[in-house]
Amino acid sequence: MMVSVTNAAVSAAPRKKQSEFMRVMRQMRKNKLAMLGLIIFIAELIIVLLAPFISPYDYTAMDPIAIRQGPSLQHWFGTDDLGRDIFSRILYGGRYSITMGLFSVAISTTVGMSIGAVAGYFGGQVDNIIMRLLDIIQSLPAMLLTIVISAVLGSGYGNTILALSVNGLPAAARMLRAQMMRERDNEYIEAAQSINCSKFRIIVSHLIPNSFSPNIVQATMGVANMIVMAASLSFIGLGVQPPTPEWGAMLSGARQFIRQSPHMVIFPGLAIAITILALNLMGDGLRDALDPKLKR
Repeated sequence: MMVSVTNAAVSAAPRKKQSEFMRVMRQMRKNKLAMLGLIIFIAELIIVLLAPFISPYDYTAMDPIAIRQGPSLQHWFGTDDLGRDIFSRILYGGRYSITMGLFSVAISTTVGMSIGAVAGYFGGQVDNIIMRLLDIIQSLPAMLLTIVISAVLGSGYGNTILALSVNGLPAAARMLRAQMMRERDNEYIEAAQSINCSKFRIIVSHLIPNSFSPNIVQATMGVANMIVMAASLSFIGLGVQPPTPEWGAMLSGARQFIRQSPHMVIFPGLAIAITILALNLMGDGLRDALDPKLKR
């Protein structure tokens, strides 16, 4: 009798609320394309991290005998105009291309969300000043702004990340500002104000956690965009420069041999295309998973 009463009490007890992360992953698992993108991107991250152990050659090693050779058993992706192994250079180049996209989006999203949080919560004159400054930044074409900043700062890995980060600030700030303006008049914010919660705590502990879901989707898509822009900067000589094996720099060095040795362009281009496709598939899946209409 005691056992049956205990079982009834356990079954009657409320189930533990499922975490938001687990709910999103459950929704993501229903989207096969999103999971495919996630698997591809995670696999790429693992491969580029293990590049020193996977790479068959030193990415700087030159072989005068094997200049511009096509794909073979010795060189899976062929060699470039200096006899360097393209497969090894793509593995190491992924470290630069992918991390530039990740770091620039992390910086722009963090700073942009901070700016958007201030504008969205305080409103009024503060909001007007911040939004007008962001309008000035957005009035310039994204690529042109990045080129100007990169030209001023100079080429290099760190400077390219800074140039890309400035370009992503306005979108992140506007996205969070719009969400926070919807949330700031809700009852739970009034309750927090009634017990004298500080403005900082209200913003950080209440408003941002309930407003930043669209920024996650935007950041995922933004990584893909930043990788393309980083490759574009390197291609025109303003990003990461040779002999660093960044994918855009590899394309730039191979463009004069596109007819004689097309493999020098095809494989770095495929690396960029596959990465962008994977991130876009992930972004679409996250957007659907975070859609409030799909919550149960």
